[in-house]
Order: sequence, then C-alpha cells, then structure tokens
Amino acid sequence: MMREIIAILRGIEPEQANPVAETLIEAGVTRIEVPLNSPDPFDSIARMIETAGESATIGAGTVLDVEAVTRLAFIGAQMVVSPDCNPEVIRATKANAMLSYPGVLTPTEAFAAIRAGADGIKLFPAFKLGTDGYQALSAVLPKGTKAYAVGGVGPANFADWHKAGITGFGIGTGIFKPGFSVADIRARADEIVAAYDAAFT
Repeated sequence: MMREIIAILRGIEPEQANPVAETLIEAGVTRIEVPLNSPDPFDSIARMIETAGESATIGAGTVLDVEAVTRLAFIGAQMVVSPDCNPEVIRATKANAMLSYPGVLTPTEAFAAIRAGADGIKLFPAFKLGTDGYQALSAVLPKGTKAYAVGGVGPANFADWHKAGITGFGIGTGIFKPGFSVADIRARADEIVAAYDAAFT
C-alpha cells in the first residue's frame, strides 16, 4: 500500500539521514522531504536517496528558486515541495522529471499551481483553511486534483480530512524534531500509519 503521507524532516542532520529514512520506510512512510533550511540538506537528501533506492520517494521542502531545483535534479531527488506557488519553480521541477507540490491556500494560488503543471497542491497552513474550507475549494478544482494538508494535521483528524476528500498529508513535528531518537520516530510513524490506514481503508 502506497500511503499518501509525506514525512517532513525539518532540522535533520546528514548523520541522521540513513537511520531515520530506514525507520520511516520500515514503518510504511515512503515519501520523505528534507526542507532546505535544514543543516546541509543536499547531503542528507543524497544519503537518503542512496539508502532508499526504489523503496521511497525522496525530495526537498522549502524549495524557493530554480537554482535549488537544478541542484536537486543533479543529486537524483524525486520530489520538490514549496511553501509558496512559484510557477518558475514548478516548471523547472517538471522539466527535470520530478514531482511538484507547491504550497497554496487560496483558489487563485491553487489554479496558478495547476496551470504551471504541478502534480498536486500542498494546503498550508491547513489548520487555517480547515476541512470546510477545503471542501469549498475542492468544489471548483479540476476533478482528480491531488491535495495534501500540511500544518495542524495528525492522527486525531485524519478521518475528518479524509471525509472532506483530501488526498494525503505532510507531517512535520508530529513525526520528527531535532533530538528525537529513532525509537521516538518509529513510535510516531507507527501511530500515523495506523491512523491513516484506519481512515483511508
């Protein structure tokens, strides 16, 4: 089962990259993003790509410019996530055959992302939009648009978001913070996977 869960590892350091990636993949979380405002993020991403092989989709978050996209493509990243909707970043991402998930909150931003070729939209911060807001937005989006709720989402409200029609989730501090042990991460990942499976199957 390919779960629509993206683990957001803000603040991870390169020496943690392999054990954390292995732990998440074993738990069933197979989409992993390293925000570019983490320490040595390209090093961490490269290590995770080597560790994961074809068993996970590894990429970057907080991608703000085309230069970063080019560097990510060079090291073999497969996914680009941004906090904003930048058509240049989206087009560069797709030109390099990577998945593009820009951040949006309004219909204008959502349609700009879709028109630029994004694979899906990242609703951020999702807790400000809420499930009612997402249902209203989704009513006007093209059928089949993938949408990921990020910010203020977790196991306790997965079912509510699923009922609203969300595709999946990005989970940050709910799954990783600097200082968490591998055991901490595994326990949180297990809880997240169990809640996701209960809501979506």
